[in-house]
Amino acid sequence: MLSYLVRRILTLIPLFFGITLISFAVIHLAPGSPIDVLADLNPKMTAEAKQRLISYYGLDKPLHERYYQWLRRFASLDFGVSFSPDRRPVMDKIRETLPITIVINALSLLLIMLVAIPIGAYSASHPYSAFDKSLTLFVYIGFAIPTFWLALLALILFSVQLEWLPISGFRSLDYARLSLAGKIWDMVSHLILPVLLSAFGGLAGLSRYMRGSMLEVMRQDYITAARSKGLSEREVIYKHALRNALLPVVTILGLSVPGLIGGSVIFEQIFAIPGMGRLFYTGVMSRDYPLVMGILTIGAFLTLLGNLFADISYALVDPRIRKGGKG
Repeated sequence: MLSYLVRRILTLIPLFFGITLISFAVIHLAPGSPIDVLADLNPKMTAEAKQRLISYYGLDKPLHERYYQWLRRFASLDFGVSFSPDRRPVMDKIRETLPITIVINALSLLLIMLVAIPIGAYSASHPYSAFDKSLTLFVYIGFAIPTFWLALLALILFSVQLEWLPISGFRSLDYARLSLAGKIWDMVSHLILPVLLSAFGGLAGLSRYMRGSMLEVMRQDYITAARSKGLSEREVIYKHALRNALLPVVTILGLSVPGLIGGSVIFEQIFAIPGMGRLFYTGVMSRDYPLVMGILTIGAFLTLLGNLFADISYALVDPRIRKGGKG
C-alpha cells in the first residue's frame, strides 16, 4: 500500500506542473490584457503610458521567461501581486476566500455521499419499483435542468417570496452581535441553498451510478452463494454487495471534485458568496493574470488531491490494488 501511494504521488507531480504550464500559456495568449482593461477605464491614457504599464507588469517579456519567473516565485509559495488597484499579494486574497469555498464543496460532497449511496443501493435492491422509477425521473431532471437556472428560481422562491432564507452572502451584517446559536443558524441559513444546489447534479448522477454498480454486483455468483447459505437479504446487500459496488462509485466521487470546484464560480457569483470562485470570476474579468494563475494552481492541486483520495479509497476497498502496489 505504501509503495502504491508513493507511485501515485510521484505520478501527480509532473501532471501538476503540466497543468500549470498549459494554464499559464492559455491565460496569457487569450485575447485582452490587464492594460486593455485599464485603458478602457481611462480613455485619456496615452500609448506611452500603456507601454510603461506593460513594462511595469513584465508583459513585454517572452512567455517562457514569464513562466520561469512564475515558477521561481511558486517555489516559495508566492503567487505574486494582484494587478488590481489594491496591489495585494495574491496569496493573501486566496487565503481569505479559500476556506469558504472548501466548506461549501466539502459539505456538498458529504451530502452527495450520505444521500446518493444509500438511495442508489436501495433502488438497486428494489428494481422497477415505484421508488426506483421515481429515482430515474429525478436523475433525468437532475441532468436536464441547468443548476444556475434552478439556483435563480430557488432564490426567488425561498429568499424573495417566502423570505425563509437569506438572499446572498456568507454572513449577515449583524453577525457579530448575534448569540452563539444565532451565529450558527446565520451561517447555516446562508449555506443551505448553495450547498443543496451545488450537490444537486452530483447527487442525481452518483445515485444512478450506484444503482448500476449494485445491479451488476448482485448478478455475481458469490451473491447467489451468499443467498444459498441462508443469509438475510439485508446482509447480502449491505454486507457483501455494497462494498464491491462502491469500487467504481469511489472513483466517480473523486472525479466529481473538479465539477464542484468549477461550479463554485457560478454559485458564489449568484449567491454573492465571497469565496475563491467569485474571486476567480473577478480576476478573469479584469485580466488579473497573477490572481487567475494562483487560483487555477490551487484548483489543480485540489483536483489532483481529490483524484489521489479516490485512488487511495479504491485501494482500501479493493485488496488486489494494495497487493499490486507491493509488487
